[in-house]
Amino acid sequence: MSMILNMMFSVLMFIVGVMVYSMKRKHLLSMLLSLEFIVLSLFYMLYLYMLMYNYEFYFSMIFLTFSVCEGALGLSILVSMIRTHGNDYFQSFSILQC
Repeated sequence: MSMILNMMFSVLMFIVGVMVYSMKRKHLLSMLLSLEFIVLSLFYMLYLYMLMYNYEFYFSMIFLTFSVCEGALGLSILVSMIRTHGNDYFQSFSILQC
């Protein structure tokens, strides 16, 4: 029973993360934070799935490695955008500006 409640909680975490991602799309930092929350909820679902079926947790370490790389890439894009444009608003960002 506890495993089902944990799975429902992780699905709720994922839905809340997607809602925040779609509602707070003005700032790049808030979008990156909600993406990390979504990745965290997916990792929790993966962990519960592997725990439920007694699999090894090697794939979860690979997933964490890729999620850390995704977070570092997002932060580097954020720093680059703030250095060139001065803020992280998407309205002030244009691909045509050099």
